[in-house]
Amino acid sequence: MRRIGLTGGIGSGKSTVATMLVGLGASLIDTDALARSLASPGGAAMPAIAAAFGAEMVAADGGLDRDRMRALAFADPQAKRKLESILHPLIGQECERQAAAASGALIVFDVPLLVESRRWRAIVDRVLVVDASEAIQMQRVVARSGWKPEAVQAVIAQQASRPLRRAAADAVIYNENLTLAQLEDEVRALWRLWTGNSSTSTGRPH
Repeated sequence: MRRIGLTGGIGSGKSTVATMLVGLGASLIDTDALARSLASPGGAAMPAIAAAFGAEMVAADGGLDRDRMRALAFADPQAKRKLESILHPLIGQECERQAAAASGALIVFDVPLLVESRRWRAIVDRVLVVDASEAIQMQRVVARSGWKPEAVQAVIAQQASRPLRRAAADAVIYNENLTLAQLEDEVRALWRLWTGNSSTSTGRPH
């Protein structure tokens, strides 16, 4: 099975593309979902998180106090790296476990910080980037989540730049002004390319 690393900035439409690929028959491994599970009540990462950051980072239910940790990670890069050093090996182990059990022509690893972590390039066969301008990203996130624009901008600033993300890509879907039907056409074209039919691609692979 071919391994596809799927990434994109917040509000780019990456999750929509992931859902479309699953609809075509791909197996999806969502690293964000794995991270949430590991840091949930009873999660495998919680003992190490509590030891590294103290009881104040543990919510009343025994899981990670996500709001407090998010604020700390934004303010303190060293704290962010410490959290990642706990989560990333566990996420990697679970990814490989799920990949070994997967079926279908493609395994899609949904990795928001694929470019930033760098190790993923050696793990996947192709990198698919879903791209959109910062203005569109901000508009979408504010509309769907009610976040303030400055909060969205802070997240964008923490992520890889659009040029850096595109430079790491084997294919880019420019999800700027596409309708859902047009986006699905792009996804289907890449599906045909990566599952054996390269004559109808419109997904701008390079």
